Amino acid sequence: MVTVYPVGPWLTIERMFVYAEGVGYRGKVDERDEARRLRALGWTMPDIAAELSVSRSSVSLWTREVPVERGPRRLRPREPNVLERRKATEIADLLEAGRARIGALSERDLLIAGAALYAGEGSKTGQRAAFANTDPAMIALFCRWLRQFFPVDESRLRVSLYLHQGLNLPASQAFWSQVTAIPVGQFTKAYRAVPDAGIRHNKHEHGCVSVRYACTEAHRGVMGLVRALLGSTTIPG
Repeated sequence: MVTVYPVGPWLTIERMFVYAEGVGYRGKVDERDEARRLRALGWTMPDIAAELSVSRSSVSLWTREVPVERGPRRLRPREPNVLERRKATEIADLLEAGRARIGALSERDLLIAGAALYAGEGSKTGQRAAFANTDPAMIALFCRWLRQFFPVDESRLRVSLYLHQGLNLPASQAFWSQVTAIPVGQFTKAYRAVPDAGIRHNKHEHGCVSVRYACTEAHRGVMGLVRALLGSTTIPG
């Protein structure tokens, strides 16, 4: 059956869709009404489309004249779909498999792991061992490794903090002091970066820290381990 639309200058694209909906197809009326209700509550079009399992173009058509009250993006959480649930299960399984494969680190394991970590992120020049990162787990591993394999004078350890303006400096100092087991009194003056919206929008809540140990002997020992590790692998070609 072919639907024949009345013609005339009054027949805009929007009216044609409404006419088709009213005459030839009633299957999406409930979804349309719900979309209009959610849009009025401030939901975004992508959220509405996902919630109702319809296309974004349909949502746009149904809600284009709905006045929007800015508020919560979504009143109730959307249930994850099949692909999202499958992805979450796979990630959880692989994380557990990784923990099982690594297990507890032996002293030799820690020695090699720390050397590899320093080879990637540590300072290779100068006369001090220095390691910078934003990840608390990596900073903690470096500190544990340094203390375990080198005679460290705790009073000579220093921490430098790089933190965007507007973030809580005392809270960040307390956080990194706990991670590194280095007193805040041994932190140098923090560098407060001015946010630049043209460069990045996300900021690390506790900033980036550099842990430094000014000791020529320790730095040479660290680099000896790094070179031994990298030299143990034959480069193809």
